[in-house]
Amino acid sequence: MAAPNTVELSIVAPVYNEEGNIKEFVRRISSVVTPLVDSHEIVFVVDPSTDQTIDRIASEAVANSSVRGIVLSRRFGQPMATIAGLDSCKGRAAVVMDCDLQDPPELIPEMIAKWREGYDVVCARRRGRDGETFVKLLVSKIGYAVIERFGDVPIPRDTGDFRLISRRVITELQRFPEAHGFLRGLVALIGLRQAEVMFDRPARFTGTGKYNRLVGSLRIGFNGVIAFSSALLNLSTMLGLTAALASFLTALSYTIAKLAGAGFPLGNPTIVALVLLLGGLQLICLGITGQYVGRIYDEVKRRPRYIVDYEIPVRDD
Repeated sequence: MAAPNTVELSIVAPVYNEEGNIKEFVRRISSVVTPLVDSHEIVFVVDPSTDQTIDRIASEAVANSSVRGIVLSRRFGQPMATIAGLDSCKGRAAVVMDCDLQDPPELIPEMIAKWREGYDVVCARRRGRDGETFVKLLVSKIGYAVIERFGDVPIPRDTGDFRLISRRVITELQRFPEAHGFLRGLVALIGLRQAEVMFDRPARFTGTGKYNRLVGSLRIGFNGVIAFSSALLNLSTMLGLTAALASFLTALSYTIAKLAGAGFPLGNPTIVALVLLLGGLQLICLGITGQYVGRIYDEVKRRPRYIVDYEIPVRDD
């Protein structure tokens, strides 16, 4: 259910073990946003952390009435934490961003200007990324290329979840009860008027990233392709047809060679190679099918996408 629109702008920030960034994040957001809007809120959504993140948010909430937090009952992950924040936020528009300050708050004024021009979605598109490894950049580049080539909806390249979305988009998002919340794909699926602002992504303010730079990016990429395209299923079909054709041509060539009088040694290594090839293709296709079936299973269970433990500041009721 959509929250009442009692503020003009909401800042939604999913957090996990970010104790060193909370204070500076609030300071920079407040200094940038306060002159631009009549009212705003900063909504931290916390996957239960092992450091002092929750305490830091509670301290900021005491000092600043625009700060509040939502603590989830267990670690649901960044996508679901973001969805929880959007479900709870009260703004006429919301900016989704990380609190490690790699999403610079100083870009928000440009986003607000685009929103006031009538755009429902304003994506922040990266020109450069400080502190990123070559492997991470390569995986990201390939991932966006694959999603752009095979996705059913166009997802802007070199964009993350850092974006401003209007209340209309938030309301439409709440109609998508999907178990795998790929925000940038869902927003693209909604459509409406979209704009971009460019920026150079800085390094983290403090700390290190909380997910594997390679596996985490691959997981996000696969989620985007599987959730918004049936291209991998089509690929598995083409692999099967290609393998069948290769097997037929191989058998035909052996037949022709045999009729021509050629001899073959026992235990021909070609047989081993073909068996391994066909077995590998079958396992790949089975794995692709399993990914889609697994997501169907997650959707039909209809479990809650997140569970809130308590809110900050803690309410008496």
